[in-house]
Amino acid sequence: MKKHYKVEQEHASLRLDQVLNMVLFADQSRSFVQRLIKEGTCTVNGLKVKTGYQLREGDLIEVDELPVKTLNLEAVDLKLDIVYEDDDLLVINKPQGMVVHPASSYHEPTLVHGLLHQVDELSTINGVVRPGIVHRIDKDTSGLLVVAKNDQSHQVLSNELQDHLIKRIYIALVYGDFTEKEGTISAPIARHPKNRLKMTAIATGKPAKTHFKVIERFGQYTLVQCELETGRTHQIRVHMAFINHPVVGDPLYGPKEVIGDKGQFLHATELTFTHPTKKEQMTFHADLPQNFSDFIAMLRKNSV
Repeated sequence: MKKHYKVEQEHASLRLDQVLNMVLFADQSRSFVQRLIKEGTCTVNGLKVKTGYQLREGDLIEVDELPVKTLNLEAVDLKLDIVYEDDDLLVINKPQGMVVHPASSYHEPTLVHGLLHQVDELSTINGVVRPGIVHRIDKDTSGLLVVAKNDQSHQVLSNELQDHLIKRIYIALVYGDFTEKEGTISAPIARHPKNRLKMTAIATGKPAKTHFKVIERFGQYTLVQCELETGRTHQIRVHMAFINHPVVGDPLYGPKEVIGDKGQFLHATELTFTHPTKKEQMTFHADLPQNFSDFIAMLRKNSV
C-alpha cells in the first residue's frame, strides 16, 4: 500500500525521517522509518534520497510500505483473566506489566501468546502478530480490552472504535490537586520529535480529547476518572502531564523517581460497546488491581 504526503510549511527544513515519523508512521520506530528509506521504498518528488534529506515546502513524499514480517508465535499459558466470552468476542482484564502484542524489539510473552493458549479462534484482520486485537492498553496500564474472535466482529468493533462509540473509562491517580471538579483536555498528540519512546501534545498531532472528573482528593494527589473520546497512544498519560498532573508511577511523563513498583497507577475500569452480532449494548467493569487499591487505602488513612 502506498502512502503520500505533500510537505507543508511547518515541516519544511526538517529531515525526511523525522517527518515520516511525525506524519505517516507515528506508531512506528525511527529505525523502521529509516529502513523504509534505505531500502528504496520512499521517494521525494520521484527520487530516492537519504534519511537526512532536508525537505522543502511542496515536496511530495511517496512510500511503498515494506511487507510486515511475521513472527512464529507459540501459545503460552498466562492464565488470562477472561471477564466475558462468547462466539464473537472476549473481554480481558489485562494485568500491569503485560504487553498486548509482540514486536521485533520485544520478545517476552504477550497477551497474544496467552490468547493463543486459551482461545481456539481469533480474527485475522491484524495479521499473525496481532490476532484478535481491536485496541491496546499500555504495558504498565491494567484493565479491560475487547478481543475479536472472527473478522466480521473485528470489523464492526473497529468501526465502533473509529466512530468513538466504544466507551472507555479509566481510573488514574495523578499528582497535585485540581481547582475544578471536571473538565475536558483537547490537545493534539503526535510522536515526540526528539524521543521516539514518547508522545507529546503538539499542534501538528492528531486530534485527541480526554474528559476527566475528580473522584477523591488527597492533597498532593488526586484520584480522577478519565473517559477517552479518542484513542491516541499514551493519551491519558500525555494529557495529564500536559495539564501538569502526570500519572503517579509514570517515569516517562512524570517524575523519574516513581512511587510504586508495578507501573503507573492507571486502570481501564469500564468498557461499553454494542455487541457486533447481538446488537445489544454491553458494559463491563474491572476493580482496581491490588497494588493500586492498597496505595489508595494508605492515602485515605494518612489524610484522616
